[in-house]
Amino acid sequence: MSRFATFIGLEPGMPEMKPLLAVRDLNAWYGESHILHGVEFDVTAGEVVTLLGRNGAGKTTTMKSIMGIVGRREGSVLLDGAETIRLPSNKIAYLGIALCPEERGIFASLNVQENLLLPPKVSDGGLSVEKIFQLFPNLKERLSSQGTKLSGGEQQMLAIGRILRTGARLLLLDEPTEGLAPVIVQQIGHTIAQLKTQGFTILLVEQNFHFAATVADRHYVMENGRVVDMIPNAQLDANMAKLHEYLGV
Repeated sequence: MSRFATFIGLEPGMPEMKPLLAVRDLNAWYGESHILHGVEFDVTAGEVVTLLGRNGAGKTTTMKSIMGIVGRREGSVLLDGAETIRLPSNKIAYLGIALCPEERGIFASLNVQENLLLPPKVSDGGLSVEKIFQLFPNLKERLSSQGTKLSGGEQQMLAIGRILRTGARLLLLDEPTEGLAPVIVQQIGHTIAQLKTQGFTILLVEQNFHFAATVADRHYVMENGRVVDMIPNAQLDANMAKLHEYLGV
């Protein structure tokens, strides 16, 4: 049995499911700063998995490392069994991974329609613009509005909608609920649940573990650039004291 199988709690003799995303011994640097120290976790196709941890734990750097947009990375990042660690970010995107960054990346000089249509399609199977409008009706109402005129919630809807059009099946969502009103947070949660039923796989960085508990199958906890624990969502209540200690809440 592998060291990772032991970490996630598989009993001896239990088969390891082949993950869609397998991260092993991932290290990452910004310049001389060593941020990630041997990060390891799996995401199975169709799952919603969260990375939890305090600020500075390495969650966002993990997302960027999967996409190949850090200064330097070493280790292994397998997507459906294919190694991506030596690939440039554009090649990784065309394998079907899309990142929705914490800062959302909305182009202020472009309107909603232009922002939505900007990223190229990486494969078939992306949502049509009409289906995106069904998920986020606000966007259809603001189609000709400039990016600077959108509320924070509308910008987040646009950032998520934009990657759904590309055909990517593994979505990396970095802090999608940060700073949003409760009604918008609820809408984002409903959207994630719908995407799961449509076969999308989602890796989610989230500070709000109460929200994460409503959408995720499993939670990996990060500290100091490492994954230190994995908690299935069904066992969250039983591990609440430990989680509070990890997160300092």
